[in-house]
Amino acid sequence: MRAETDTGAYPVTPRNRVKRMHERGSYDRQAVHAILDAAMLCNVAYVIDGQPYATPTLFWRKGDTLYWHGSSASRMLRHLKAGTPACLTVAHLDGLVLARSGFNHSANYRSAMCFGTARLVEDSDEKIEAMRDVVDRFYPGRSALLRPITPQEAKATTIIAMPIDEAAAKVRAKGVGDDEADFALPIWAGVIPVTTVLGAVETCPRLVEGVEPPEMLGLFPPGGRLDTSLLAGQDAYEDA
Repeated sequence: MRAETDTGAYPVTPRNRVKRMHERGSYDRQAVHAILDAAMLCNVAYVIDGQPYATPTLFWRKGDTLYWHGSSASRMLRHLKAGTPACLTVAHLDGLVLARSGFNHSANYRSAMCFGTARLVEDSDEKIEAMRDVVDRFYPGRSALLRPITPQEAKATTIIAMPIDEAAAKVRAKGVGDDEADFALPIWAGVIPVTTVLGAVETCPRLVEGVEPPEMLGLFPPGGRLDTSLLAGQDAYEDA
């Protein structure tokens, strides 16, 4: 079932307001969600006893709620169990920008920063659904093809949910930004595009004879862009 997603913009507060290069910022929900949905990896930041931590992890979005999971022994997840403020960030590198001065070298990128209170998913049905969702979000329909989740696997896994209270997107998507006087200098300048490209599928050598590849592999064509595939997967996940 498609998750309900609010339209419009996230509220702008001192916490999420883009202060530097504010013209690159956006609080539009669709803009933020598009950056989140084009990624698998994020960094979750939080504070334990005055010490800041930033943990890389897989995550997924369902409506205006972000989820991530890990081992029940994780320090981060044990700390978030009681509910605590957290900040989840995602960034995509889209281009290397070479200018005529070191000061004006830059990068094209898409980034999103989300704030909320993270909570432990304790309801057993919600937890099992989330454990299926982490598969179906990236590989639509695949959980139905897999063996059931065992009680031991569920016990060993902790799921965290964080409703997005505030968020901001920040994007640079342009060419060289040299000073006007520098354009006349005999120095090469330009942009080197950067993408993450999918390779050919490598089938498990112990595959049972006669097993055919699932249709959802069509979302990951060799030579295709990973972010494009992930966005298509999010659409299929929401439409299921």
